[in-house]
Amino acid sequence: MVPVSLIARNLSCVADLTTSVNSTRLTARGAVTRERILRAAAELMYVRGVGATTLDDVRAASSTSKSQLYRYFPDKDALVREVIALQAQELLERERQRLERLNSIRGLERWRDALVQSNALRNGAYGCALGSLANEVADKDEQARSALAEHFRTWESLLSAGLTRMREAGVLRPEADPETLATGLMAALQGGYLLAQTARDVTPMRIALDMAIDHVRSYSADEKPAS
Repeated sequence: MVPVSLIARNLSCVADLTTSVNSTRLTARGAVTRERILRAAAELMYVRGVGATTLDDVRAASSTSKSQLYRYFPDKDALVREVIALQAQELLERERQRLERLNSIRGLERWRDALVQSNALRNGAYGCALGSLANEVADKDEQARSALAEHFRTWESLLSAGLTRMREAGVLRPEADPETLATGLMAALQGGYLLAQTARDVTPMRIALDMAIDHVRSYSADEKPAS
């Protein structure tokens, strides 16, 4: 006869396994729900702005209940921080693909063209996905501001790395400072986004980037240094 204690242990193991399977199933389902909420929030906050987007708006757009929303995001600040992380992840992945092989002025021009053409699809509306978030939350949420600053540093470092390759390859003269030039390009880009957004025209964005790239070009090895 099998001891009762052994049967009890086996039943307990089966129960634990069943619970584990159900938990995994719920976790997978929960991940889908959380992703749906997050993406709905990201879209609303990009188009309407953070301030004009309520949690009820997010709940309606994601077809979720209040309890589901609060299960994954305890308050609006937590949701905004996750939106920042999502937008940064997707934007920086696109920028890595564009900039990881940057090694020429022509490469900078192609980078400019891709950004301007993408923004032209909206006639400049809504601005930069990260820049628009920074404009709304940087002075209100220190944790969000710090995260955004780090994302911008990462973005700028992609430009700086490309400019460093250009200097090492002799495309740019030794006195070119990749970090300073990268900051100038990023400032021109973000200012260009803002002007395009208010004008509903990407022309100011293209002009700002053209001028920043011309400054980089002034350090080209085949350009004479300004006297």
